[in-house]
Amino acid sequence: MKCPYSMVIQWSDDDQVYVVTLPEFGPYSKTQGSTYQEAVKNGQEVLELLIETSQADGEALPDPAKFDSTDVELTPKAKAKRAKR
Repeated sequence: MKCPYSMVIQWSDDDQVYVVTLPEFGPYSKTQGSTYQEAVKNGQEVLELLIETSQADGEALPDPAKFDSTDVELTPKAKAKRAKR
């Protein structure tokens, strides 16, 4: 299943796990994993469940966040390279 939604993965010193936040689905849409790979897998599973549940309940899915490359601060080297194009 194609999931165009964001996953933010951060290490938690307090819990000693990787915490996965699913921002488009609200502040309580989280999961975790003891390894980065497990966190990714769990995040993907939760995203799929959130999508399936929303669709089954006839609820609209949230709009996916879009990456905007104009918000990225380029290094001087990258700026010079882009200017040569």
